[in-house]
Amino acid sequence: MTELEKIEYAKSFIDKLANGINPLDDTTIKEDDIINNVRLSRCFFYVSDILRQVIENGGVNKNKSGILRFELLTEKLAKFPYSNSPITISEIAKRLNSLINDESMRKISHRDLTNWLLSIGMLFEHSSLDGKTSKRPTEQGSNIGISTEVRTGQRGEYTVVVYNKEAQTFIVDNFEAIIALKYNK
Repeated sequence: MTELEKIEYAKSFIDKLANGINPLDDTTIKEDDIINNVRLSRCFFYVSDILRQVIENGGVNKNKSGILRFELLTEKLAKFPYSNSPITISEIAKRLNSLINDESMRKISHRDLTNWLLSIGMLFEHSSLDGKTSKRPTEQGSNIGISTEVRTGQRGEYTVVVYNKEAQTFIVDNFEAIIALKYNK
C-alpha cells in the first residue's frame, strides 16, 4: 500500500466516524456514544478536509497558498552546518533554509526561531530607556549558550544576541517543536 493509499484509507475511517458510522463494521454508532459528540464530529470533519487537501496534492501537505510547509527530515537536519563561533539567529535560519532543496517550500524565519525561544523561556523581551524592545537571553538561555555581543555598525554600537554551538545544537534538536509552534498558531 502506497503512502497516498494509506492516507485515503485513513480519510475513509475519519469520514465514517464524522458521520456516526463505525468504520470497522459500517454499523451506526449509538447517539449517546462519545464518538457522536458534536465537538468530536466537527474535529473529524476538519481532519477529513485536511486529508482531502493532502490527497488532492498527491500526498503532499501544502498550506492554503499552495506553499509547502517547512519540514526537514532528520537526515537533512543532521547536515546542519554548525559554527564553532557564535552566530545570530538570522544566520541559523539561513543555514536551516539552505538544507531545503524544494523551491516551493516555505522558508523558516528568524522570527519563527525567536518566537519559539521566547515561548520556552530561553529569551525575554528587554525594554531599553528609549522605549525600544529587544530580545535578551534568560538565565536558562545563557546556560545553553545564548549570549549577547556588542557590535559596531553604521549607526554606532548595538547589542546582538548570538548562539554558540551548544545553542545551535539545542535549536536543531528541537526543530520539530519549532515547526509545531509555527503551524499551530
